[in-house]
Amino acid sequence: MSKIRITKQFSFETGHALYGYDGKCKNVHGHSYKLSVTVIGTPITDKSNVKYGMVIDFGDLKKIVKEEIVDQFDHATVFNKNTPHIELAKELSNRDHHVILVDYQPTSENMVIDFAEKIISRLPENINLFSLRLQETETSFAEWFASDNDE
Repeated sequence: MSKIRITKQFSFETGHALYGYDGKCKNVHGHSYKLSVTVIGTPITDKSNVKYGMVIDFGDLKKIVKEEIVDQFDHATVFNKNTPHIELAKELSNRDHHVILVDYQPTSENMVIDFAEKIISRLPENINLFSLRLQETETSFAEWFASDNDE
């Protein structure tokens, strides 16, 4: 049976700051992120299966991505916990702001790697993550492809 790729798109608002960066992005700011998640697999051939003909139900994929990424990152501020931004993060948290501390510089490049790991851990074994595209602005995005990460 043919391999088929399906894509679901998500959007969320997230703030961040890049510690040590030499431009404007060193300041706390936000983006309206758009995330495209593409998985690959073969459509279900069992006619008695309610998901007959699907690679994965879009609703099932939505549940995974929503729980792992959108619900976590939407309207949060992301900081690298290994920088002095930790003090700002603590202050914001104390004021009841939603803060996420990560162990990487929260660039689109690093976030898309993190997102790939989170999604892969939740996919059914017969479905593979093919690619992610994290769009930060109208003209800027980072992409992750499974084929670039095969060992």
